[in-house]
Amino acid sequence: MKPLLNGISDLTQTLGLHFLLLVVVLIIASCIRPPELVGVDNPQYPASDVVEAKRQTVFIATTRQASGAEGVFYSGDRSDTLGLASVVVTIPSNHKVGKIERTNALPPNPSKHFTIIDPKVYASENAFVSDIDKQLLALGASERNVLFFVHGYNTTLSDAILRLAQFVEDTEYDGVPVLMSWASAAETLKYVYDINSALAARSDFLKAGEIVTQSQAQQFDILAFSMGAFLTMEAISQAELAGEFNPRKRVRNIILAAPDIDLAVFENQLSKIKHDNQKIFVLVSSDDGILNFSKFVSGGVDRVGATDAADLAKSGVTVIDLSQVRDSKSTSHSKFAASPEVVRISGEAIRTSRRSSRRSTVELQDLIGDASVEIVGAR
Repeated sequence: MKPLLNGISDLTQTLGLHFLLLVVVLIIASCIRPPELVGVDNPQYPASDVVEAKRQTVFIATTRQASGAEGVFYSGDRSDTLGLASVVVTIPSNHKVGKIERTNALPPNPSKHFTIIDPKVYASENAFVSDIDKQLLALGASERNVLFFVHGYNTTLSDAILRLAQFVEDTEYDGVPVLMSWASAAETLKYVYDINSALAARSDFLKAGEIVTQSQAQQFDILAFSMGAFLTMEAISQAELAGEFNPRKRVRNIILAAPDIDLAVFENQLSKIKHDNQKIFVLVSSDDGILNFSKFVSGGVDRVGATDAADLAKSGVTVIDLSQVRDSKSTSHSKFAASPEVVRISGEAIRTSRRSSRRSTVELQDLIGDASVEIVGAR
């Protein structure tokens, strides 16, 4: 740790102080990352005894290798096969919108913290789909939807599960959450490893999609965050070239939150996609420090999630500019889930899409009612 920080200090002649501080903060944050939680219950206060805690089943398709380490379940190493699993997340009664009440030491207290319990590995695709159907059929007919979430860079499996569970809880998503977890190393300085892991996961992303579409879900929403947006767009582009993307028109929205994608690459990806661009929403923010780090690592190339909203809207997608949102104490990179204001907007926007097959800027603007969020790209 010390030699690394000493090495970074030598870069002050070529890097701005603001960027240098960001890098140091990211490295320190990685060093003090909270423990992984999958399958870790509290022997004194089991989650099953905390009746006031909400419970949410999260299904998982992953390119990570299975792990027997405490709380890990699946590691940051790449697997040759797609793993299928599920967990139950408990959400404490003291939960605040936009927050993840996470313990910094094991075991968690389920009356105060999120927990991830009851990990289950599926031996077959049919068993996986059958359990998804059980969850779907317990819902009303109009609620039988799937939210397919793809996490970003520098993320453990626990990080991804908790973020998805928190987003579903706070947006009141009426459907079943499915996590596509690719093999992120969850280390700040392994950006290149992560982007290669994302690229390697393209075919498994499509395989996971094919498996989930065997369920009785009526519609699917894809929510892809950061580097997960890069994986998502690469996979969709690959499927489009083969004429295999969304053949039954069940994909309702594609939401790219703070996408970590080279602008030129994004334009190329869009050119291959025949999907209705009105249903591709891109959440951007000019103050996204993580994407500034990504821009530096990528040789100074602008990232989609931090670009000018008006320019990006020319590509035909609907751009939601979050630059002026200040109600989140979390990093600006995760405003899509950590900002109570944006969470409210996201939930309303997804629900509105069920009532109308065509979305307009005016309809979305009516949902917002706040000048701090701007939607660019009128139809």
